[in-house]
Amino acid sequence: MIRVRVQKIESIRDPDGNLGKRIELIEERRIPRFAVRPSTEEARMVQGVVQALQQQLPMFPTRTQFSLPKMILFLTEQEYEQLGIAFDVNQIYELELSNQAVKFKKAP
Repeated sequence: MIRVRVQKIESIRDPDGNLGKRIELIEERRIPRFAVRPSTEEARMVQGVVQALQQQLPMFPTRTQFSLPKMILFLTEQEYEQLGIAFDVNQIYELELSNQAVKFKKAP
């Protein structure tokens, strides 16, 4: 099971001129957190200053996850309706790939 988030939905036209949707799904993974213990007093002081800056200034945010492009769907309006899922931007789905099938389930 893979957790994906809808990053973008765009209206498109296929080569025959039929209206459709381009749905971009990304996988978000957590960055493992591990403590780095500097060996010198100077390095510990620098680490403390950097951590204080990250907490006080929004231009130095700590990243706890990163995004990977996972899947882009190009669907005509008819195909989108047949799929039976109303995708919304930022909605998270569980993506299952098994037995030559792709299944989506809205994540709790």
